[in-house]
Amino acid sequence: MPSKRLSAVLCGLFLAAACSTPEPAVAPSTTAGGEALTASEALGEYSSLDYCSLVDQRKVIGGGNAVKPPLTSFEFCRLEFVEGANRYTVTTGPITSGQDPNNQPYEYAGPLPEGVSVQRSTFNEDTACTRLLTFADGIRLSITVTSDDTAPADQAGRCRIADATVDGAAGVIGARKVGRLNLDQRSWGRVAPCAPLDQHELDAAAGPETKPAPALSGHSCIRGKVSFSLSVGADTTPGATEALGGRQAQVTTSGAFCQVTTHRPIPGTPDRVEQAMLSVVGVDGAPEDATCAAAREVAVAVFPKLP
Repeated sequence: MPSKRLSAVLCGLFLAAACSTPEPAVAPSTTAGGEALTASEALGEYSSLDYCSLVDQRKVIGGGNAVKPPLTSFEFCRLEFVEGANRYTVTTGPITSGQDPNNQPYEYAGPLPEGVSVQRSTFNEDTACTRLLTFADGIRLSITVTSDDTAPADQAGRCRIADATVDGAAGVIGARKVGRLNLDQRSWGRVAPCAPLDQHELDAAAGPETKPAPALSGHSCIRGKVSFSLSVGADTTPGATEALGGRQAQVTTSGAFCQVTTHRPIPGTPDRVEQAMLSVVGVDGAPEDATCAAAREVAVAVFPKLP
C-alpha cells in the first residue's frame, strides 16, 4: 500500500480520535443475563494495547500468503498479504469515538460479544472497505482493508477480508486473549504525548489559548495547530536531515502541513524504528516557509523531552 495513501487513512482516523465529541453509546444487543461490553473492559489499558493480538492471521489471510511479519505500532497493526494477483493491506486500529457522518449501519452476520455491534464507513468507499467494531460505550475499533487493485470491482474482496478481520477480533476479545505491548524502558511508546506540548514555548505556534487534547489511544495529541504522534514504522533510508532539538530530523510538507520527523532504533528489531512526528498546519494564505519555521521551533522545544 503506498505510504501516502496509508498516511491519509491514518491521519483521518487520528483527527477523528483526537478532535471528536463523545457520542451516545450504541444500543447494545444483549441476551438474558449478559452485560454490554465496554471498550475498556474488552481491550484493557489503551496505551499498552497490542493491536496485532486482535488479528487472527489464519482467518484474515485465508488462502493467501503473508508478505512480511505484521507491523505492530502503538495505535494500529498493519498486515500485508498476497492473494492471487492482488496484494492486500489490513489495518486494525486505532480506536476512536464521537460523531462521524461516514459511519453507517451494517448487518454483520457473525457472532459478537454482548453489547458489541459493527458499522461500516463510507470514507474512501470506492478504494477501501472499513468496518467499525463498536462497543457499548460508543468507542470504536476501526478495521480498514485496501488493495493494490483499487478498482471498484475488487471492493467485494476487500470487504470479505474486512469481515474476516472483524470475526477474528471478536473471537480474541470474547476469549479474553487481548495482548499487551512489550516496550523497553526507553521506548517512546511510554511517553505521554500531550506532556511535551504543554509548555509556553509553543504558544505562538499552537495558539496561546489552546490546550493539549489527547487521542484515545494515548499515543497522539493535538494542541491547536500542532499535532504530535508516536508510532512504529519500517526502517527506511530517510531523505535529507537536519539537527533539531538534539536529534536528526526530516522536514517535509504535505498540503497545508509541515511535518518534522525523527526516529529511534528499536533494540533487537533492526527492520523497525520508533517514530516521533510533529505537524504544524498553516493558516490560510500562510507561506510554506513560515509554517515550516514554526514546525522547526516546535521540534526544538519538544524533541529534547523524548527519552
